[in-house]
Amino acid sequence: MAELDDIDRAILGELRRDARVSMTAIAESVHISRAGAHARIKRLTDAGVITGYTVRTDPVLLGHHASAYVMLALEQPAWQEVQEQLQRIPEVEHMALVGGDFDVILLVRASDARDLRRIVLEDIQAISAVRSTRTTLIFEDFGQS
Repeated sequence: MAELDDIDRAILGELRRDARVSMTAIAESVHISRAGAHARIKRLTDAGVITGYTVRTDPVLLGHHASAYVMLALEQPAWQEVQEQLQRIPEVEHMALVGGDFDVILLVRASDARDLRRIVLEDIQAISAVRSTRTTLIFEDFGQS
C-alpha cells in the first residue's frame, strides 16, 4: 500500500471518534466526495490498515468495579502457550507483549476486588510459565479520543 496521506489520516481520525459515522459525514469532514471516501476506506480495509470496528463501553456500568494492569514476567520459550492460556481468561480485556522489566501487560476487568484477587492469584499465577506478576489498580478510566 502507498503511504497514507493527510486525507487517509483524517478519515481514520473520524472513524476512531465514531465508527458508526456516515460515509456522507466522513466525506464532508475531509472535503472529498462520498465515492472518494468509500474508495479510500475500502483501500484502507483491503490493505489491513483498518482491521475492524468496535464499541467502547463503560466498565463500571458493565459491572466491572475493579480494574487493573497486570504485568507478567514469563519464561520466554513458553510465550505462545501462555498467550493461549491468557486468551481463555474472559476478564483479560487487552494483552500486549512488551519490552522492559516485564514481558506482558494485561488489562483485567473484574466485578470487585475479591474477583480481581481470584483472577490474578488463581487464574494468571497458576500458569506455570508465569514467573512473577505486578498489579497496578486503576482508579478511573479516561476515554480515548
